[in-house]
Amino acid sequence: MNPLDNLPALAAKISATLSVKPEFFITHPAELRILREMTDAELRQFAAKNGWRIVRRIGGRQIEFYNDASVSTL
Repeated sequence: MNPLDNLPALAAKISATLSVKPEFFITHPAELRILREMTDAELRQFAAKNGWRIVRRIGGRQIEFYNDASVSTL
């Protein structure tokens, strides 16, 4: 099974969390594996498409997602 097959489920989890919290930290190895299958450009495009921005931390062992304030929610 391709790890990217789980991307829609991870996107739903991120979206649900960001609807009630200002940030979402991905630290779980299985979730990080899904995102590591993507290039940096693909990951940034995935985030932008969903109205998020990302920050990589701790040498790649954590990826943070935030709602992008520059994107209109209307």
